[in-house]
Amino acid sequence: MLEENSGAVACRLSRFLRGLRNAHTTAKRTGAFTLAEVLVTISVLVLLVLLFGEVFKSAATVATLGHKQMDADSQARQLLDRMSLDIAQMVKRSDVDYYLKSSATAPYRRVLQPGNDQIAFYSSVSGYYPTTGAQSPVSLIAYRVNSDSTQPAYNKIERLCKGLVWNAVSNTDTPVVFMPIPVAAQISIGDLPIPTPTPTPTPIQVAPAWPYAGNMAPDASYEIAGSQVFRFEYYYLLRNGAFSDIPWDTTAGHFAVDGMQDVSAIVVHIAVIDPKSKVLIGDDQLATLSTSGNANFLADYTLGMTPGQLRTQWQNKVNAITSLPRLALSGIRFYERYLYLSPPVLQTP
Repeated sequence: MLEENSGAVACRLSRFLRGLRNAHTTAKRTGAFTLAEVLVTISVLVLLVLLFGEVFKSAATVATLGHKQMDADSQARQLLDRMSLDIAQMVKRSDVDYYLKSSATAPYRRVLQPGNDQIAFYSSVSGYYPTTGAQSPVSLIAYRVNSDSTQPAYNKIERLCKGLVWNAVSNTDTPVVFMPIPVAAQISIGDLPIPTPTPTPTPIQVAPAWPYAGNMAPDASYEIAGSQVFRFEYYYLLRNGAFSDIPWDTTAGHFAVDGMQDVSAIVVHIAVIDPKSKVLIGDDQLATLSTSGNANFLADYTLGMTPGQLRTQWQNKVNAITSLPRLALSGIRFYERYLYLSPPVLQTP
């Protein structure tokens, strides 16, 4: 009996030991990875790395584009706000001159400005005054995009804000000048005040008082107002609701500026390129967008255009250009703003 029990115990012990060995072997077998499993895992990890790399790349691209957009917006807002203040305080008198674009025909002054426009007028904003002489509360304001490649401001918009002196207090500093003396361009008979002065001046006899307000001549009173702004175009919203490139209303029987009596607002268009895009394109290449007759030229305003149409034309032109770097062109943005004049106009005899 004892032997039988001993045999049974030995048999159970033997089965138990075999079970332990089998369990150990199975545990070792299930704790390892096969080559196929390792390859699949590596493939998944590679796909995940590539996926996250693309996500980070896209995020970086979006962030870069956002920063470029903010750079351009900041530049445009600063410039247009400054223009708005200058124009809102424009001196509106019929006995002073304005340097404005106009497609009028003779005998009226015709100031065609293909490409970038220029503008000059008197304003009551504070200017940079001469060091001597009694100061007047009026400044000469002018805007231009410098097209002189020899100047540091080449392809950049500049602002002139010259504080003026009272008339007759200085033999060297030019004061505010009154008609028939023009600001920056010789006038025609049609621009003379009524009644016409005696003797009647002619364009040849009357020299501009501030010639550099209508050309690219260097002047220390100019400063860069927008280092990223390379295209400047404007036209007029008349009081009758019409848009025009002539700053008076011929339908009302007017044929001269006469203190901007017919102009309600000046509509300004600018083109801006952010600094990161600017480094990809040379100044001479950028100048082709503002050079009349060039294949890349951003068109001038023409009579009959509706609001927003010029900006759309500019965008379509840039989208179609293939001769310039696309990465640079993608950084160009266009802005349009109505700059309203304050109401009163002083009509002088």
